[in-house]
Amino acid sequence: MLRIILYASTALTILGSPAIAQEQLRPGREVTGSLSPGDDRLDSGEFRDLFEFQGRAGQQVGLRLTSNDFDPYLMVRGPGDFSEDNDDASDDDRSALLNLRLPADGTYRVTATSYESGERGTYRLSLIGGSIAVPQGGGGGGQSTGGRLGTGTTRGQLARGDETLSSGEFVDSYALPVRRGQTYELALSASGFDPYLMVRGPGGLSEDNDDDPARRGTQDSRIRFTAPADGEATVSATSYESGETGSYSLSLDGGGGGERARDTRGDTGETALRLGETRTGRLARGDRQLDSGEYLNSFVFAGRRGQRLDLRLSSTDFDPYLSITGPGNFSGFNDDDADASDSRDSRLRVTLPADGEYRITATSYEAGETGSYRLSALADSGSARAEPAVQANERASSGGRITVGQTVAGTLGSGDETLDSGEYVDTYSFVGRRGERVAVELTSSAFDAYTILRTPSGEQRENDDGQDGTNSRLDTVLTEDGEYQVMVTSYASGETGSYRFIVSPSQGSPRQAAVQSGARVFAVMVGVSDYGGGQNNLPYTDEDARKLAETLQREGVLNPSSVVLTNAQATIGGVRAAFARVAAQAGPDDMFLFFFSGHGDQSDTAVTGLEPDGRSESIVLRDGEISDVEMSRLFGSLRTRLALLVLDSCYSGGFARNVVDRPGVMGLFSSEEDLTSAVADKFRAGGYLSHFLRTGMSGEADGDGDHLVTAGELATYLRRQFRTEVESVESETADGQRNYQNLVIDRGGVQVDDVILRLAAAGSAVGAR
Repeated sequence: MLRIILYASTALTILGSPAIAQEQLRPGREVTGSLSPGDDRLDSGEFRDLFEFQGRAGQQVGLRLTSNDFDPYLMVRGPGDFSEDNDDASDDDRSALLNLRLPADGTYRVTATSYESGERGTYRLSLIGGSIAVPQGGGGGGQSTGGRLGTGTTRGQLARGDETLSSGEFVDSYALPVRRGQTYELALSASGFDPYLMVRGPGGLSEDNDDDPARRGTQDSRIRFTAPADGEATVSATSYESGETGSYSLSLDGGGGGERARDTRGDTGETALRLGETRTGRLARGDRQLDSGEYLNSFVFAGRRGQRLDLRLSSTDFDPYLSITGPGNFSGFNDDDADASDSRDSRLRVTLPADGEYRITATSYEAGETGSYRLSALADSGSARAEPAVQANERASSGGRITVGQTVAGTLGSGDETLDSGEYVDTYSFVGRRGERVAVELTSSAFDAYTILRTPSGEQRENDDGQDGTNSRLDTVLTEDGEYQVMVTSYASGETGSYRFIVSPSQGSPRQAAVQSGARVFAVMVGVSDYGGGQNNLPYTDEDARKLAETLQREGVLNPSSVVLTNAQATIGGVRAAFARVAAQAGPDDMFLFFFSGHGDQSDTAVTGLEPDGRSESIVLRDGEISDVEMSRLFGSLRTRLALLVLDSCYSGGFARNVVDRPGVMGLFSSEEDLTSAVADKFRAGGYLSHFLRTGMSGEADGDGDHLVTAGELATYLRRQFRTEVESVESETADGQRNYQNLVIDRGGVQVDDVILRLAAAGSAVGAR
């Protein structure tokens, strides 16, 4: 049987109840105890006994809870958000069993409880150092493999008798020494099962991969990572489904030395590029594309603060275009090498602003161009602050009309115009389009650079210092079509000297640039109108779910694995299964959306930090309810870049404290936690939030026109619509107190500029021009 016991509120109960004894567990010892009516309880009614043990990072331990009187259930919580539960050790064994590799030093809390509320009786709880064999129905024996992993290929076999993950998959674990800043590539292939790779290590290293993104149509697994700290990582070779067995090959590339340049044909992943290396590659049909149609290959470079790079991209088959992005919004672009007259080759000379991972993109100037190329990453020994002579693609200038992407070299001098405050100024103009993102960059070694951007309607933005101290960089999305003015000037009056200036296409922040276009929204959309007599029926709420799916599909962002459940399909089991299935397919580059339109409910519970009003909220499905505590547990299983919980139901605001409690989760709720939500009859929608979410995600929330809907833009759009349309809609509490329906938005750790989705018509993708 499968069960999710919800711990978010009980964790606070434990921490806030010093009278509850927590017995110490020690490896190799078995503890006997009993669950009885005098014991403390979980919020869901099960009796529980509490234990503790001290663990070390990387330590492997096994826990087993057995009883002849009740169905045992184990829970373990530890440092950070460590959380593991188990109901049945196997299909044939009701005892609860967990084999764990501990992520950090500290205290781990163990809860011994039962599967059903109110079950009682004696039990035995054991803790061992190492793993406990998982009972198998058919016997058989396989020899566990593992050990130390070295460069090259290691062959192994998943077999019965191997260690298992708590979810039942066999696993072989390997130790891999890693160095900070070094990039490693792991590949796991097998013909007898669907491979799955995991890496855990120092500095918070945590990487998982199911299917190699660089090889379409294959189940092989691949991970490329850059170690954040020195130490020993654990590489786990396992399978996607529990119980799968068979032979495999595990290969390691990286960890030192040079690497032969290799063809990156068809590679949509990111290859490590090291200083002094030259790589040959090919842009080809089937490669990843910018939204503007150019094919691209991406490379990862581990850089150091102050490091000077000379990046060169050449091709005889297409017009090369080169870009680099990195920590702190750092970015640089180049079309044609300024040092090579009449050459289309691309060259970038940059000084890196910080330690960290940089992404170098090789692409073409025109959409659809293909062919071979050479990319080199060389040390630039030239002066970082020297002002070179005017190059072939530059013009000496003291102002005038320029085009986006053109570099000009100029001089502030005593004969120039001045601002009212006395600074010399050269003024440039360019034609821009609404929604176009540009970077205005001014560099000089002679004076403290300052730029002023003025829109066609007269609005003004200014920037003093960019990433490089006294140089100026202003990154912005143009708000209207027309002619823009840029004033190149100095911070202090009377300063003079030479400068270089460019208005170039921008990718935005690295977080925005990394968001891919296409079907990246993995959604579970639920709407219940027909409650089959269990509740009064609601108009349009089933249509809310269907229409949302149609909107996201029409915009080209909905992943085909997404699920719509309405009416009789929207059962507790159906929602849990759909959530697990869709969540398992969504990866770290994706957005997960859970949407519900229907009835909401409240029930009495203990007063805690999560429920200060003593009321627990839930969404009402066809055959029962899912509580805020369970929703928190479901969202805890996600590994996406961002997750969005949208509930259009009475009392839905009460879910905010439970679910929006971890990075990357944002919540949208149609009403406060003690108030009802109204049907939006005027829009033929089950709820106002449902209607405005659809229109917002179809593009109306894109306030600056850059075809990215950010968290801040969506929140602002929804608040404006609610002020206009819902301000006078009456609402009431469960005991009849009257008020008005108010939208609840909780961004948690999601930043204002974090991208909810990239619309299909986007023109501001990585390197878009």
